[in-house]
Amino acid sequence: MSSAVAVNDLRKSYKELQALRGVSFEIAEGEIFGLLGPNGAGKTTTVEILEGYRKRDGGTVTVLGEDPSTAGLDENLALFAGYYSQPRPIGEVVELVGLEEKRDALVRSLSGGQRRRLDLGLALVGDPEIVFLDEPTTGFDPEARRRAWQTIASLRDLGKTILLTTHYLEEAERLSDRVAVLRDGEIVALGPPSELTSTLPATEIRYRRNGQEVVMQTEEPTKLLHDLTRDALAAGHELEGLEVRRASLEDVYLSLTKEEEQE
Repeated sequence: MSSAVAVNDLRKSYKELQALRGVSFEIAEGEIFGLLGPNGAGKTTTVEILEGYRKRDGGTVTVLGEDPSTAGLDENLALFAGYYSQPRPIGEVVELVGLEEKRDALVRSLSGGQRRRLDLGLALVGDPEIVFLDEPTTGFDPEARRRAWQTIASLRDLGKTILLTTHYLEEAERLSDRVAVLRDGEIVALGPPSELTSTLPATEIRYRRNGQEVVMQTEEPTKLLHDLTRDALAAGHELEGLEVRRASLEDVYLSLTKEEEQE
């Protein structure tokens, strides 16, 4: 599969601060790629370099076959003009971002969350090949966030490439084909969410016995659950408060960034 974005050994410093320390990754055409990390990890700098808004100090970057730092004005105009040759219908975009009731409202009258929805709509209206979504659902209520997820997933179904940054780890796990975790300007994990979560300890099983919580970890959850339920049935009692929990992307993220956040 062809690469829509290719980044190799990307470096950027602000005086003494090394914001990016040799970041490398590729985003395939039609892929949703999540870029995660705590504040100050280098996410925004990376996105701004890819968008052509910020110069890099080293490394190579191509976006849709162009270097965003050197593409000429005419090339940029042609590129963006191409994006809007067949825009998505306005009414469809309004509905997708959940602003039907504010269709005729002035922008200044919109709430913060509604303005974020408008930002998402502006990103989608041109029906682009690649979309950079920097924390797109910040300020959304739960219903609006789920609708935005459906919209983003539908763009992937149409073959669009999406770079997503978010602090909502459930959002990243639900939407991303692959994620990269940035820490202190370096990628410390890269891969599909399911692959990253498999690196953490075993499945956790919880239940209450005689009023006390029992917590067990196992690499064979099916077998352990079978044994527990068999014994409970034989004894004629319920496994109160039974919970089975596998590692999530949030667990992976916290394990990789915990030390930095404590510092």
